[in-house]
Amino acid sequence: MIVIMGATGTIGSALLERLIDLGVPARALSREPEKLRDQIGKKGQSTIEIALADASGPESLRCAFTGASQLFLAMSNSPRQIELETSIIQIAAESGINHIVKISSPAFEQSSPVAVAGWHQAIEKTLKESGLTHTVLRPYAFMQNLMRLAPTVTTQNVFFGSMGDSPCNFIDCRDIADVAAEALTNREVTGQIYTLTGSEVFSYPQIASQLSALLNRPISYINLEPKVLLRNLIEHGHMPPWLANHVVEIQTMSTVVPESPNDTVKRLLGREPRTLDAFLHEYVENFR
Repeated sequence: MIVIMGATGTIGSALLERLIDLGVPARALSREPEKLRDQIGKKGQSTIEIALADASGPESLRCAFTGASQLFLAMSNSPRQIELETSIIQIAAESGINHIVKISSPAFEQSSPVAVAGWHQAIEKTLKESGLTHTVLRPYAFMQNLMRLAPTVTTQNVFFGSMGDSPCNFIDCRDIADVAAEALTNREVTGQIYTLTGSEVFSYPQIASQLSALLNRPISYINLEPKVLLRNLIEHGHMPPWLANHVVEIQTMSTVVPESPNDTVKRLLGREPRTLDAFLHEYVENFR
């Protein structure tokens, strides 16, 4: 049995869809089971078991892990990341789970540190010390996070950042989910660390050009100093300070550490990853 933590998240929900298509049984965990039942619909009722569980509730996790052999671990980043995921790994080991697929982050860079990457680095250390077989997926920037740009694109025809014209790796969360499904169903690819990107890099000015062509109106990218962007994200984007700081740290890192795509998704899945152009076409109405 495969247990899915983060089943209502962007990656977790896509993974559930993939497992349903493959006919692979799984147990999806949520604090809101009814919401999850609505999410999977009738299509998944025959193969997906839904269980009530809370990441901060050890007893609920022990019950949810009973009889399972694999765990998909994807949690929203938060200041409690290390505490929660470390506890989950320990409970999983005690419950008889022998393989964990963890969503992590690109490797921590000393030259331009990202706090959240440091959290994941600590969790990966715990995972390694647990003795469990583990597969770590380190995806770069989610294409789905570009939806955060939509409010100012729709109202002001602009979006903001602090990346200058630095190229950035983007990957569609559905490709991450497909790789996770492969790691959970194909023993030949387990036990490794995979850095995941799309097939191309894009700068924010290039994304502005793509949006301009799609929307048939000029969309501009305005580059801000990191401190100004941080204040803007907190005051106007209503982000909690830790998350705003994370966004700024990632963008700052992209200007210091060159990013380039790899072929990991193609090697593992036997197909090219989804393109940014296709993603923007699919979600263009959100930017109107």
